[in-house]
Amino acid sequence: MKTPTVADTIFLHDLRIKTIVGIWEWERRIRQTVSIDLEMGADIRKAARTDRIEDALDYKQIAKRVQQFVEDSSYQLVESLAENIATVVLKEFDVPWIAVRVNKPGAIRGSRDVGVIIRRERKDAIG
Repeated sequence: MKTPTVADTIFLHDLRIKTIVGIWEWERRIRQTVSIDLEMGADIRKAARTDRIEDALDYKQIAKRVQQFVEDSSYQLVESLAENIATVVLKEFDVPWIAVRVNKPGAIRGSRDVGVIIRRERKDAIG
């Protein structure tokens, strides 16, 4: 008998982190703020039943790990940053899938922000 698919999502929106990201020389010299949204697959039923943090996905730890990773990183493209954030979370935390949105506010004149949204599964990062 096949186990039913659970469609629960844990999210973290607008995590603002300063990092080096960009292709222009001036962008390589200064830290810019990026805004990151994460949506992660999870089965929250056990945590909901027990009301215990030990049975939940610890999104505070995920946020701290992503913050540390992004602050220490230096990419030319937001595409590379998003891909590597997804890989870190999939490899280090018990999530079957993740959607990562990386916004680079003010990157295009006349636009509030620009960025990418990617969705990856555990099999994409581990294999």
